[in-house]
Amino acid sequence: MSEKLQKVLARAGVGSRREMETVISEGRVSVNGKVATLGDRVEAKDVIRVDGHQIAVPTVNDVICRVLAYHKPEGEMCTRHDPEGRPTVFDRLPRIKDSRWVAVGRLDVNTSGLLLFTTDGELANRLMHPSHEVEREYAVRVFGEVTEGMLQKLRHGVQLEDGPAKFDKIVAMGGEGLNQWFNVTLCEGRNREVRRLWESLDVQVSRLMRVRYGDIKLEKTLPRGGWEELQLPQVNYLRKLVGLPPEERSKVFAVDDRKSQFKQAAQIRRAVRRHRERSVLQGDDAVVEITESAPVRAKVQRAAPPVSRDRDDEKGWENARQRLHDDAPRKKARPAGNRQRITRVGKTGR
Repeated sequence: MSEKLQKVLARAGVGSRREMETVISEGRVSVNGKVATLGDRVEAKDVIRVDGHQIAVPTVNDVICRVLAYHKPEGEMCTRHDPEGRPTVFDRLPRIKDSRWVAVGRLDVNTSGLLLFTTDGELANRLMHPSHEVEREYAVRVFGEVTEGMLQKLRHGVQLEDGPAKFDKIVAMGGEGLNQWFNVTLCEGRNREVRRLWESLDVQVSRLMRVRYGDIKLEKTLPRGGWEELQLPQVNYLRKLVGLPPEERSKVFAVDDRKSQFKQAAQIRRAVRRHRERSVLQGDDAVVEITESAPVRAKVQRAAPPVSRDRDDEKGWENARQRLHDDAPRKKARPAGNRQRITRVGKTGR
C-alpha cells in the first residue's frame, strides 16, 4: 500500500511533515534514483534518499506510538533550535533511536504547564486539528476588574484578528484584590488565543498554565521541567479520541514495577538538574557591582560542579537493593597485630 512521501519520512524520524515538504520542494529527496516532487507516493520496496543518504524506513507495524507528558516551565521555547540560544522544550526530553519527539501544539515562552509529545506524527496532527475539538483547560490569573457581563462576552464570543473566538467554560477560582484566578476551557489551539481573548476586554493576563489536554491532566507530582511517559491505556485514549486504531505495544513498564519507577524518577531528576545548572552558567544569576574607585565589573556566580553519576541506573539500583536486603556480614577489619606499624622518628640535632 502506497503512502505519501512526507508521511513516510516523518515516520522514519527525519523531520516533521512540514519540514519534509520543504525538503522535497527543494529537490533534496530522490525515490529510486529520480528527484521526488510534492504529492509523490511510495511503497515499502522503494529506495528513498535524502541529500544522497539512503533512509531506512520502518513499517507502520514496526513503530511503537509513545506519548510523553512534559511540565513546561516559563522561559522555554517550543522549537527545536532557537537562533538566540534560548532553552527549548526539546532539551531535556529522553533520547530515542530511529525516531523523534513531535510536539502536540505549542505554548508561548511565558506560558507553563502540560505539553504532550509523541513519536507518531499522524497522532500529533490529528490532536492539533480543530476538527477533532480536543479540550484544553488553562488556569489563568488576570489583573483587573472582571464583571459578569465581561464573562458572558467571553462565553458567547468576541472578534479577534483571525476570526471570532470564545471560551467554552469559565470557572472562577478565587483571588485577592484585582488578581483573580479562572479556569477556562476551549477546543482550539490558535496562537496566544487565551491571552488575546482576555486582552480584547482590556484585562491583563499575569500568569497562564495549561492543566489539561483532553482527559490527560498535569499531575501535581510532576516537577517543572520533568516528564513522564504515558501508560498504554492513556495512549489508546488519545488515539481513539482522533479516530486512530489502538496501539498494542508499549515501552512503559507496569505501574507496580519499582525498578522502572526508580529509573524514570532518576531521569527526571537529572533533566531538572541539568536545566538548573545550564541556567546558572548562562548568566541568569549575574551580579553587577559598581564602586567609585574601581571600574564596572560583572561577577557571575559559577554553578557548582555536577555530581558524578558514572554508574548507570541498573547498577545503582542493584547496589541499593543489595544494601537493603543482603544479610551477609561485612568484611572484618584486620587484627591490630597484622597492621603495619608506623613510627615517628624525631630529630636529634642537639
